[in-house]
Amino acid sequence: MNERESITRLLTTAARDPRAAARLYDAVYNELQSLARASMKRESSGHTLQPTALVNEAYLRLLPGEGAGWQNRGHFFGAAAQAMRRILVDHARRRNAAKRGDGAIRVTFSDLNVEAEESSVDVEALDEALQQLKREDERLEQVVTMRYFAGLSIEQTAAALKTSPATVKRDWNFARAWLFERLRGSR
Repeated sequence: MNERESITRLLTTAARDPRAAARLYDAVYNELQSLARASMKRESSGHTLQPTALVNEAYLRLLPGEGAGWQNRGHFFGAAAQAMRRILVDHARRRNAAKRGDGAIRVTFSDLNVEAEESSVDVEALDEALQQLKREDERLEQVVTMRYFAGLSIEQTAAALKTSPATVKRDWNFARAWLFERLRGSR
């Protein structure tokens, strides 16, 4: 049995078996750590949350329970990317609330290859734009979350969403342009 099959099997049994939940954590930890590092690269240099803390908090949110129902490995890691995004947004909101709105936390947007006057965007503005995008087209929001926040490749994103790489590439290009327009208007 390969690693992918093993993780998928652990995902289905972890809700019923605490030992399987512990083995699942060991099996996915390195990949979750990679997702966290990719997410943290986009945060400001003074960010107080560390990748290990992000992994642990995300896993606690994903901890298999009665309603987890992970369909497969891709579904789980897609949910992990979403959880990390929510944690980073919540962290930014708490920090901004503490500062009473002064000096919003910035994340780099430069690797989206969109020409912009500024190379960073407010994480809260990005989250609001992603929520609007999700209301219009959920798959586009999932592509952005997996590519931008989780650092997945076109091929990895296609596998997680069970679609073709060409579709993901088209969605990615459209979503970047859509987000650029929304974020440019929010400044």
